Amino acid sequence: MGAVGVAMVAWPLIDQMNPSAAALALASTEIDIAAIQPGQQIVFKWRGQPLFVRRRTPAEIASANAVDVSTLPDPLARNAGKSASAPATDADRVVKPEWLVLVGVCTHLGCTPTVSTPAMPEGDFGGWLCHCHGSMYDTSGRIRKGPAPQNLAVPPYAFLSDTRIKVG
Repeated sequence: MGAVGVAMVAWPLIDQMNPSAAALALASTEIDIAAIQPGQQIVFKWRGQPLFVRRRTPAEIASANAVDVSTLPDPLARNAGKSASAPATDADRVVKPEWLVLVGVCTHLGCTPTVSTPAMPEGDFGGWLCHCHGSMYDTSGRIRKGPAPQNLAVPPYAFLSDTRIKVG
């Protein structure tokens, strides 16, 4: 009877640690990507952080594939959909080569990097530049130069259709 009493007292304390319904609702989101043009990035909000969704051009994909992973400061993919030891090849950072989905938070101090476009080039690698301390990322979101210790994170995501993705 003592064990039952302890369980009855402990259960409300343990149950209150579970995420609220509001937090669970933010755990995943569906995004319509139909309007994103090649070479364009749209920023969404996911779990209170910026989420970069970029439709890459063939040149950006070729540039990302041409990188020798052994030369990268962070050789790991940092992709929630892959194993923790997956290499940082472009193929291990995307589901479909044309689409790149990243958590838009610099891994140095948490700033939001600025996207590079042909009209406004940022950094040396065609991806993103974090203006806080100069970290530069390539067209696959991999750290190439600067103080950031890791590649931009790839959240768990899946394509629901050709124009819709579910993140989380």
